[in-house]
Amino acid sequence: MEKLSFCPVCGKSNFSPFLQSSDFFLTQEEYTILSCNSCGMKFVNPRPGASEIGKYYESPDYVSHDAGKKNRLNFLYRLIRNMSIKKKHKLVKEHARGKKLLDIGCGTGEFIFFCKQNGFDVKGIEPGEKPRSFAHTEYKLDVYEEAYLSQLVLQEFDVITLWHVLEHVNLLHERMKKIIEIMNPEGTLIIAVPNCDSWDAHYYGKFWAAYDLPRHLYHFSQETMKILAQKHSLKIDRVIPMKLDAFYISLLSEKYATGKQNYFQAVINGFRSNCFARRNKKNYSSLIYVLKKEKS
Repeated sequence: MEKLSFCPVCGKSNFSPFLQSSDFFLTQEEYTILSCNSCGMKFVNPRPGASEIGKYYESPDYVSHDAGKKNRLNFLYRLIRNMSIKKKHKLVKEHARGKKLLDIGCGTGEFIFFCKQNGFDVKGIEPGEKPRSFAHTEYKLDVYEEAYLSQLVLQEFDVITLWHVLEHVNLLHERMKKIIEIMNPEGTLIIAVPNCDSWDAHYYGKFWAAYDLPRHLYHFSQETMKILAQKHSLKIDRVIPMKLDAFYISLLSEKYATGKQNYFQAVINGFRSNCFARRNKKNYSSLIYVLKKEKS
């Protein structure tokens, strides 16, 4: 375990306890989320180090990496994912100044495979050996380990995407700096993360599935994402809701809170979360941030 002495976003060292919760998905271990008194960023501390975190993904039930497992929850996940892929492609196409796309944390590769079929020159980064192998075998994609990032050419990519990935990255600022280096000056960075200011986050509290301790190291709000962007000379061009996430996250949260997959209550709470967000600063369960480099 490693203990952070400084906020991972603003670098200040004055924290307050925010939440105590558990790894409901796998180990049942307890973790503490702290809140930075300066910028409001919420983060797990202490947390597993880079050499330890891999074991927290080693489960056949980790659905973002398991394309073959068949059960009701995985079917729902794949249904939502397939509905989202076309919307993601449309967003990328709308903002791309060119055709070179890098997806960091690409999982089993469905998104970049769709983009490749629609004219993009794609590469993927995926730390997990199993999903990386699936992307190679099933879709014949160029998907590499994380170490490959150091080999990429400066200003190489027109679009870089991280779909629910940034919250997992151990060295946050180092990863952001590398992304800026390999994105061309007119390029676009698209980041999707859960929103800890959403209605469902407040309603479920420690049982909110998007805390996903300890795999999610950081818990972003719109304000803390803006601070992170500014630190790396980026501006937020658009903020886009991921409305379907409210239903999926509510379903998992119901299971953690009650021990049952309460589909009816999850649907009700998904609608409640989205209705709240329409009235309150677009605080949907998950948000997509479209970022551009600041003009010098």
